[in-house]
Amino acid sequence: MDQNRTATRLWTLRPEPVGPLASHVDAFVNFLQEQGFKRRVIGLQAQVIARFSRWLKDKHVAISELSDQHAEQFLSTLNGRNRVRGGHQQAIRQFIDFLRTGGVFDNPSVPCEPTAVQIVLDDYSAYLRHDRGLSRVTSIQYLPFAERFLLERFGAGTLDLSTLSAADVLSFIKQQAVRLTPARAKCATTALRSFLRYLLYRGEITVDLAVAVPTVANWSATSIPRAISAQHVRAVLASCRRDTPVGCRDYAILLLLARLGLRSGEIVSLTLDSIDWQSGLLTVKASKSGQLSQLPLTTDVGAAIADYLQNARPSSHCRALFLRALAPVRGLGSSTSVGTIVYAAITRAGVKTRHRGTHQFRHALACEMLRQGATLNEIGTVLRHRRTKTTSIYAKVDFTALRPLSLPWPGGAR
Repeated sequence: MDQNRTATRLWTLRPEPVGPLASHVDAFVNFLQEQGFKRRVIGLQAQVIARFSRWLKDKHVAISELSDQHAEQFLSTLNGRNRVRGGHQQAIRQFIDFLRTGGVFDNPSVPCEPTAVQIVLDDYSAYLRHDRGLSRVTSIQYLPFAERFLLERFGAGTLDLSTLSAADVLSFIKQQAVRLTPARAKCATTALRSFLRYLLYRGEITVDLAVAVPTVANWSATSIPRAISAQHVRAVLASCRRDTPVGCRDYAILLLLARLGLRSGEIVSLTLDSIDWQSGLLTVKASKSGQLSQLPLTTDVGAAIADYLQNARPSSHCRALFLRALAPVRGLGSSTSVGTIVYAAITRAGVKTRHRGTHQFRHALACEMLRQGATLNEIGTVLRHRRTKTTSIYAKVDFTALRPLSLPWPGGAR
């Protein structure tokens, strides 16, 4: 083997790889390096691909004939623990996807045969997005209820939508009302009405069963904002180790929650282009409506983001502002990632809070603004509320304004 070639490699195998995949190992290794995988992991994956290539050679399988079935056959020959087989499976699946993306071969993966319920849900999802123009977030909220309704009604039996009745609708909502909070139960009724109207539109049912969906009582503004205390916010921020890449990233994310009141989905959608450093503005895309808003980038938030970009953010072509710390290096993916960061930070800080979600920081910002004398309209502007009714819930914690409205205790204070 050429010594110069060996010096530039991230991996070395003896004997050299043989078979139809051997010539593509170097390109795959470079791809893994760009994705941020550690050198040890890259070496292990190269070893797996080399074994798979040798097996294909022995079976006289050309790369143009490679398919997912060959991967399954190879994995079935392995002896060892499930964890080892799982690691091999992940490496081979990633390598095959890499070859397909690069156009090395056109043999498509074999999809699982969709169930009758899944076919209906896929069509319903397309209807929501394209015909109704609803957001992806709304589709994600509606689909689980529609799926649960169909599975509870038909189970593993034949899916005959024409047999649906008002009794089925009432039974489902009663079950959901028992196990869900009032807010989620109301979401279930909204989703089921939408799904039943879709079935009527498609001609799957001939009676408008949406009118049979009962109303679930869920009066607005009945709760008190679930705000984390200012003392606990300081403790959570102080718990972040800013001398590590992960701690540096998490500190910037927590500051965006605490200082600007961003939603978790809005943080995930931030990109490198969201920040106008010259004007000191941050462009935020609303999670639900997709509407763009500009917020002033406060000094501490800007400094935390700059520190992350300069000293902690992995090198990547991905334009997402915040990236995963582990390979493959890419954006955080979903708001659940931010929720996990918040949960870990609160646990690490050792504070006792009733709630551990991300929204409590948004509530805390509103309550602090109220204590500092801000009006509800000003709070609604900062939090980007589309309706004043949404902001009105914070009037419940304005004790200074509420105290004069309280009635005197009969007989005087004791």
